[in-house]
Amino acid sequence: EDGVKVLSNVVASSAAMHEKYGGIVPEVASREQLRCIIPVLTESIESGSGLKKGQTPLAVIKRHIDAIAVAVGPGLIGSLLVGVETAKTIALVTEKPIIPVNHVIAHMYANFVNPSIIPSEGEGSLAHASSNELRDSSATPQNDKKITFPAISLVVSGGHTELYLMKSIKDLAWLGGTLDDAAGEAFDKTARLLGFESRGGVAIQEAAKKCQMINPPAGEAGAKCQIKLPRPMIGDESLNFSFSGLKTAVMRQWKKCEDHSEKLTNAFAHEIQESITDVLVEKTLRTAKKYRVKSILLSGGVAANTRLREKFKASLIAYHLSPDRLFIPPVNLCTDNAVYIASYAFFRGHPADWHEVTACPDLNIEVQA
Repeated sequence: EDGVKVLSNVVASSAAMHEKYGGIVPEVASREQLRCIIPVLTESIESGSGLKKGQTPLAVIKRHIDAIAVAVGPGLIGSLLVGVETAKTIALVTEKPIIPVNHVIAHMYANFVNPSIIPSEGEGSLAHASSNELRDSSATPQNDKKITFPAISLVVSGGHTELYLMKSIKDLAWLGGTLDDAAGEAFDKTARLLGFESRGGVAIQEAAKKCQMINPPAGEAGAKCQIKLPRPMIGDESLNFSFSGLKTAVMRQWKKCEDHSEKLTNAFAHEIQESITDVLVEKTLRTAKKYRVKSILLSGGVAANTRLREKFKASLIAYHLSPDRLFIPPVNLCTDNAVYIASYAFFRGHPADWHEVTACPDLNIEVQA
């Protein structure tokens, strides 16, 4: 409602299934989404509207919903088609306009949602976003403040690491982004190199917290295992990112070490996390200073990383920026969800006829003002 108030937020996670296969298998993902999408929609409508006896979800949509928002890209074509075709069918049956949404750009609109008014809901057959997590002040240190413009927005996820200049809530300009591997992809790939079968960035974060190996062992073994990874493009004047070289550096150094102990694994995880977060923080804050912005927005799955959040807050003062100008969504709104899709649709969306909407796996993210 009004782009900020969440009436209902129901999430069906397939993380356990992806873990079974050691990562996302596109066909498996789309089949699981096909199985869950109608139950998710039904439960979302029921929990958000308090259905009266004899009332159907379609009746609620016809009476209370203004438009249908749907992510059309970029992404995996199978998964996109499940959402797009479902949304088109609902729009046709209910005669509601449909709003196609670029899901990468939409990530940043999670910062405009007010978590303090997300309703508390009981657990149903599907996983609700926890109201306690959404209200966690440590996870959301700034959402009681108002975002002022201009702002720099860093969208950092599995497939994208993009910087945008926001002159207003509708006026965006892409400044730079992923040249090859995105930050989230770097977390995932290096996690697999270290032997973590799944949960990429989360596995790296948890292992990094256990790191005690500040100095390598003495002697020849220690010389081989000195862990110092590059910070790719950190000093480059462009606003682009490249993390493919980091994966190569990890692979080479990992192979040099004969004893892949838990202690060594944790040390590698720590340095990987430091490398990625150093680059993200340095380039974002340098850009913020260049454009003299009043707010900094983080979003995307990698924005849930605890170390990244800590480092951003600690580094703001060095760039003469106030800590209360940093905006990060609650962890539950960093990963893919329908809340930010709806928020984007309210603030920046353009309604279309259902027959004009198509899934676009390579949808352009380099928008200009």
